[in-house]
Amino acid sequence: MKGKRTPIHAVATWVRKQPPKVKAFLAVASGIVAVIFLRMVVRDHDSLFVAAEAVHALGISILIYKLTKERTCAGLSLKSQELTAIFLAVRLYCSLVMEYDIHTILDSATLGTTLWVIYMIRFKLMSSYMDDKDNFKIYYVVIPCALLSLIIHPSTPHHIINRVCWAFCVYLEAISVLPQLRVMQNTKIVEPFTAHYVFALGVARFLSCAHWVLQVMDSQGRILTALGYGLWPSMVLLSEIVQTFILADFCYYYVKSLVGGQLVLRLPSGVV
Repeated sequence: MKGKRTPIHAVATWVRKQPPKVKAFLAVASGIVAVIFLRMVVRDHDSLFVAAEAVHALGISILIYKLTKERTCAGLSLKSQELTAIFLAVRLYCSLVMEYDIHTILDSATLGTTLWVIYMIRFKLMSSYMDDKDNFKIYYVVIPCALLSLIIHPSTPHHIINRVCWAFCVYLEAISVLPQLRVMQNTKIVEPFTAHYVFALGVARFLSCAHWVLQVMDSQGRILTALGYGLWPSMVLLSEIVQTFILADFCYYYVKSLVGGQLVLRLPSGVV
């Protein structure tokens, strides 16, 4: 006799059976509801950006625990960590020369820990690194982001080099997780610590996206004008949305697995 299904399991089963367009609509609707909820309960919307950085730091802490305690980097993408280090380094430079604030300190800490993770994978735990699974070509994202930043960048009074660098780190951050998703796509099985880390990235990206959306709503669009003119303001907002939805599918299966009590996340074909 089959056990009684919980409402959450029933809803998850129903969602899984829906066509892609319906799933996309449900994802967008859920995102809108979540943003409205955050607008109602969070007074200072700037704190969402700090929260996003904190959740990202939590994800890095999970990686540190995995690397130091389990002594393995299986399932992790070195290339994603390298892309993360690149956009953090560029953003840190921009922050230092353009607007030094609390984000500068947070980025410094995150960059330091990310470089440590890269060091551990490259020199201490290379024997467990899945080089054949981590086969996403970095130049597929770096070169397009660099070219796009030359074409579309802020129109602020800052030096052109700084404005291009700013645009480059925004674009690269949006898609830096793609190599990690490729690794999970190739393996189909994601061990717990890696799954926790990627989920933390998804939450951080959503909080960052919610921060920008609420800023636009609260200022009635004036913040976009403050960022400059032309296509740049729209590209900033689009980048935030893209990096959120890139991880949305994985986060759905992560929550479903967590509710089902599964320690190891198994991804069906076609996910990520």
